[in-house]
Amino acid sequence: MQKTILITGGAGFIGFFVAKELLARGDKVIIVDNINDYYDPQLKLDRLKELKKHPQANNLQIEKVDIAEYGELEKIFKNNKIDKVFNSAAQAGVRYSLENPFSYQRTNLLGFLNILELMRHYEIKDLVYASSSSVYGANTKTPFSEQDKTDKPVSLYAATKKSNELLAYSYHHLFGINATGLRFFTVYGPWSRPDMAMLKFALKMAKGEEIDIYNEGKMKRDFTYIDDIVQGVVRAIDKSYPFEVFNLAYGQTVELLRYVDALEKALGIEAKKNMMPMQAGDVKQTDADISKAKKMLNFNPHTSVEEGVGKFAEWFKEYYKM
Repeated sequence: MQKTILITGGAGFIGFFVAKELLARGDKVIIVDNINDYYDPQLKLDRLKELKKHPQANNLQIEKVDIAEYGELEKIFKNNKIDKVFNSAAQAGVRYSLENPFSYQRTNLLGFLNILELMRHYEIKDLVYASSSSVYGANTKTPFSEQDKTDKPVSLYAATKKSNELLAYSYHHLFGINATGLRFFTVYGPWSRPDMAMLKFALKMAKGEEIDIYNEGKMKRDFTYIDDIVQGVVRAIDKSYPFEVFNLAYGQTVELLRYVDALEKALGIEAKKNMMPMQAGDVKQTDADISKAKKMLNFNPHTSVEEGVGKFAEWFKEYYKM
């Protein structure tokens, strides 16, 4: 049966791919995005252009609205019969939170609260929302498990994501909203954001510029390819658990230099590396225990870093006419 799913941040990297997948299976998709200029809005507009070319584009509705604007957002809830909400709208980025903290408060806290309030008033029971691996903060025990304490965020971005989990629990407890939080681990792939390592590195390498490698390249990340993430998100949307959080990751940790090496091979360009110290707000390693998602969401990631970086490089060369 066709469902109507509201995706906030649907012009963003993850929201775009989830919208594509839901349209492909016949759902109606309402995208809400303010197309802000945190990074080049052209990339967001091009993602939306791709969606408009989708064979099922007659099931697509796009609303240019900021989730922090309650009145504007309410019109969408009022005028549509929404079955489920996937909230992927957020002010992203750990480093940017040191420069512009209030944009995180506005989108990640006020915007999220607006969604919860409107779901409550319009009696929409099912919410899936983007959390982040950054909630694990200064944890030294690896791999990170959903059972671990997450009360020491080392960036404002991480603190807002942890706050989302707490707000979601309150609304679940008080008003019976089914809320599933997804802790994403370093998502990469085609159409990714230019402030994320992969696209940032590729753009600089193509211009012959140096790339900054933090913590002398000794960073380790559980890099997760976008198709694997989408599989997890869609399964969470279909499940309707009362209240859960899940790690969504590849389930293996990879050193940053291996990631860069894969990119060099895929693009056929040797990177000029500028080795840098650790950055404020960063963590040295992310490593996910994904057994809970495997068991409860039937989550099955299968894209290796080399395979995923190869697919990214194909898109990069085509999109940027390399």
